[in-house]
Amino acid sequence: MAKNLVIVESPAKGRTISRFLRSNFVVESSYGHIRDLPSSKLGVEVEKDFEPQYIIPRKASPTVKKLKQAATGAEKIILATDEDREGEAIAWHLTQALGLGNSKSQAPNSKQIQNSKFKIQKIERIVFHEITQKAITEALKNPREIDMRLVDSQQARRVLDRLVGYKLSPFLWKKIYRGLSAGRVQSVAVKLIVEREREVQIFKPEEYWSIVATLLKVKSNFDATLVKIDGKTLDKFAIKKAEEAEKIVNELNDAKWIVEKVEKRAVSKNPLPPFTTSTLQQESFKKLGFSAKQTMMLAQQLYEGIELGEGPIGLITYMRTDSVNLSLESLQTAHDFIKKEVGPNYALLSPRQFQTKTKGAQEAHEAIRPTDSWRTPESIENFLEKRQFRLYDLIWRRFLATQMPPAIFEATAAEISAKNFIFRTTGQVMKFDGFLKIYPLKLAEVELPVLEPKEELKLVELKPNQHFTEPPPRYTEATLIKTLEKYGIGRPSTYAPTISTIQDRGYVEKYDRRTLRPTEIGFLVNDLLVEHFPEIVDVQFTAKMEEELDEIAEGGIKWRDVIRKFYEPFAKQLEEKYKTVEKHEVGETTEEICEKCGKPMVIKLGRFGKFLACSGFPECKNTKSLKMELTTIQMKCPKCQEGEIIIKYTRRKKIFFGCSRYPDCDHASWTDPRKQKKPS
Repeated sequence: MAKNLVIVESPAKGRTISRFLRSNFVVESSYGHIRDLPSSKLGVEVEKDFEPQYIIPRKASPTVKKLKQAATGAEKIILATDEDREGEAIAWHLTQALGLGNSKSQAPNSKQIQNSKFKIQKIERIVFHEITQKAITEALKNPREIDMRLVDSQQARRVLDRLVGYKLSPFLWKKIYRGLSAGRVQSVAVKLIVEREREVQIFKPEEYWSIVATLLKVKSNFDATLVKIDGKTLDKFAIKKAEEAEKIVNELNDAKWIVEKVEKRAVSKNPLPPFTTSTLQQESFKKLGFSAKQTMMLAQQLYEGIELGEGPIGLITYMRTDSVNLSLESLQTAHDFIKKEVGPNYALLSPRQFQTKTKGAQEAHEAIRPTDSWRTPESIENFLEKRQFRLYDLIWRRFLATQMPPAIFEATAAEISAKNFIFRTTGQVMKFDGFLKIYPLKLAEVELPVLEPKEELKLVELKPNQHFTEPPPRYTEATLIKTLEKYGIGRPSTYAPTISTIQDRGYVEKYDRRTLRPTEIGFLVNDLLVEHFPEIVDVQFTAKMEEELDEIAEGGIKWRDVIRKFYEPFAKQLEEKYKTVEKHEVGETTEEICEKCGKPMVIKLGRFGKFLACSGFPECKNTKSLKMELTTIQMKCPKCQEGEIIIKYTRRKKIFFGCSRYPDCDHASWTDPRKQKKPS
């Protein structure tokens, strides 16, 4: 009996899908892409209208052979790759590599027909947002053809990135040193990080003061801050010096503290939207400390299926999405769960839907949510690895919270006079937890005593506080993703790979384990690109390219036209820059002599920072690590109180802070002590 062949990307996804198919279905995996551009050359025939030269990589050859054998004699071939552009492209490449086709977009060429025993078979493309019985059944009932608009959009991105990477990287090799790389999106990400670092470097802190009164009513102390003098509202920098602050404190020595005005109001805090790819990566980083790459790896495992004792189960919907849409069925299931398990007061009368605001978002997709609200994190914890559990718990709670009422707070604001000065105090008390019962947020509650207008309060303490403005914060993975999304740079599938790439290439490093900081080579490459190829690293230009890729996916423009419009001026500019840009000599002479040939050693800059190399290169290839100077930050060691804190480096050039008396004192910290809060 002829069987139906279902092809998916991964074995894990295949095992989960197999649970929902009858015995006349066979599921095989392509292990991702089975065709790609060659890594050894450009792989794009520029003169032939940018025709891609796709090949089957050697590692994919056994898979292609196996899939061809499985396709032989199959009654129907069902392509069940992911629902995004990448998945659509994989499905199309499968038809090309396996010699399949039943429509214009899938038909083999004449050479394929002549050179093989080709038989046109029935090809179906199915898509689904989640791997569940119902979703798979519905997808099989509603197959479609491959959407060549999505395929062309993916091809355009692939060709565009290849042209930038394979044309611009050799330029960097020639003008700086070999091994460097440039990329259409990665170079913009590096530019953002470099610009922020320079803002930090040139930042000069500005002093300002606040004055806080600690007041007493009966047995309750509370703080109030000076906000007005002679009826004029003070801005942040109104009190700039200690002398000004002390003068105000002295003026208030004999003041009476009178409550002038009290206002109370109800404040609602609504739940956040369900997760998209970018917001999941951001929240996972902030709450769980997971990198974007780690988050996507775990999310893919949850999507493709986890063994729960009854076979693999897909626990969440598709994890690459920029939509906050939710299916009606998922909303009804969430409502039923909340009403029964959380309480009737926590169930909404009608479901809450959210509007997608991301540029170019694919509205047909769904947000990231659990496939079944009744499958609580606690009920499956024993089947999940610890990190899988934490991520599933986050996704499950975020989704359930979207269908719960807002949290209600009573906010109190009071103004207190002392002579011609007005102090203000605020408090907030939760009256109903609402969605916070499921999805806790850090919302501080401050309970004030009951204050009445005209009553007098007792002053406990009047304290001037010195402050300094802070430099703009360095990017974290979460804030970088948020910024890229805000500008419309990249798409759900590109955020994590981009951040991994700029770190793997040595352009950016993790500083204090969280924030991203450019390396010396990151500065160097960025500055060269900004000076000579400003459009390549321009935020608006890159965002416009993303919009054009979206237009291709919608059928509005042809992909080769987009590539041509970009490439022709780029190629002309590149040719000119090869002639006019001088080689950047990365090196400085030292007094150290090479022990192998006797020539002076020079300091050079490599992927992992500075190192010593023989000036006789290439005849002498001697290199040595560079002993870094110890930089003191003018602070005593908090442990021994004798040594000074110095900036030190690990073998991988990561910064940490240690005592100058090591090994006699072993104090060390990843956190810059200059940034730690001093005890009040």
